[in-house]
Amino acid sequence: MTVKTPALSIEIDRQKPVPIYLQICERFRTAIAAGHLRPGDRVPALRGLAMQLNTARGTVELAYTILVDEGYLLMRGAAGTFVSPSLPAAATRGQARSRAESAPRGSQPMRRELPIAVDMSGEPRPLQPGLPALDVFPRKLWNRLVSRRARSGDRAMLAYPNPMGYPALREHIATYLALSRGVTCLPEQVFVTSGYRATLELVLRSLASPNDRMWFEDPGYLLARGFLTETGVQLVPVPVDEDGIDVARGMELDPQARFALVTPSHQAPLGCTLSLARRMALLDWAEKASRWIIEDDYDSEFRYVGRPLPALKSLDKSDRVIYCGTFSKVMFPGLRLAYAVVPERAVERVERVAGSMNAGSPALLQAALADFIGQGHFARHIKRMRTLYGERRTLIADALKQAFGDRMIVDMPHGGIQFPVRFTVGPDGPVDDVAVAMRARDAGLAVGALSWWYANARLRHTPRGLVMGFANVADAKDAGRLARALRACLDASPGAAGSDSAKRRPGR
Repeated sequence: MTVKTPALSIEIDRQKPVPIYLQICERFRTAIAAGHLRPGDRVPALRGLAMQLNTARGTVELAYTILVDEGYLLMRGAAGTFVSPSLPAAATRGQARSRAESAPRGSQPMRRELPIAVDMSGEPRPLQPGLPALDVFPRKLWNRLVSRRARSGDRAMLAYPNPMGYPALREHIATYLALSRGVTCLPEQVFVTSGYRATLELVLRSLASPNDRMWFEDPGYLLARGFLTETGVQLVPVPVDEDGIDVARGMELDPQARFALVTPSHQAPLGCTLSLARRMALLDWAEKASRWIIEDDYDSEFRYVGRPLPALKSLDKSDRVIYCGTFSKVMFPGLRLAYAVVPERAVERVERVAGSMNAGSPALLQAALADFIGQGHFARHIKRMRTLYGERRTLIADALKQAFGDRMIVDMPHGGIQFPVRFTVGPDGPVDDVAVAMRARDAGLAVGALSWWYANARLRHTPRGLVMGFANVADAKDAGRLARALRACLDASPGAAGSDSAKRRPGR
């Protein structure tokens, strides 16, 4: 199919394995590089181009979003979408190549991520990754603790919060980590922040220098990747396999990197665990040249096979690991409380930066959380959730296997509250997982495309699948309904044909 505009001809080949949204992107880049589209030119509206191409509006929207993020297009609301008036000379392919060739060894440019990859804002939606079970959180108990603190008359609840964190909460966190994660630390090493992003900002402002390079898991956590790119840190994507981040490969790519950001207990998004051999190799790498390891232990409390694994920090004899945790997964994300345990040698520096940022979290919520932990409610809540999530992960896994058959590979997660699934490759090539995720979003589901978690999602060999949460699946009926809705999104997307099972109706 060919669509012509006054300055652009878009040809879409549905037989190609390249997703349609990427074909659209490439046509625009080519037209701009060739001068057929010039700065300030208006481009077709989303709806109009989607109708002409006979494709989903979300597909065109995704292409436009990528082009906006890359600097080719500029959206002006109701006025329309235009070729960027400040289009840099680097829009040409030759200059883009030279920019890539000048990048540090092993590093790759990291683009800003798209909302479809991880949607963590607004009203909670079914299958949203990283979202704990909101339906069973003890809200009455929590409200009582908050109200009691608010009525206490303690002026500390009204004053500027301590930038390092509420003292009682820091003490409880230190005790909890020693008992549950094997992390021995002093309360003075614990810094309470307003979320994982704030934790990373605090760490980098305290310990990083301009143009520092950082090993980053590939695939790796999207929101961290986007934020770190904005800070100017040069990310070095290091492959991940069933044993976690490939430390030997990281040493080949960039042995002089200053940081490594890892998720050892439950890799995001693949769910694997960093093997003991690689843990020791990573610690050895950090110790030899005084490097820093940032351990993101985001939902380690929930493990369904055996006991929760000890943290990487528990093996850290040279004090090179910065341990990061969050209450968003065990409590609720609206709490906006996380924490970092920093090495003793770095406490003074981090204190200085925390004070200058004036980024303390509300004392009222910190005090209520300290009460929640101190009175034993936190431990009971985790134990209850671990049992509940173990049941709900089975419900959704069984429902997906029934709905998708041989079109999807579903591996039961050993831990966490989210997991990836992979589409099988049919005779027509790989499934366009971004298109499936877009259709799912239009259907009210919050799954993300697995390929977007990779540094280069456009490579043909990049795994295609979905990342989804299961903590809020209510029962078997709910799981079946959600699985059938996802199957309908697959059947309506490119690459869905070619398998006998793909032609049957969902759930049959």
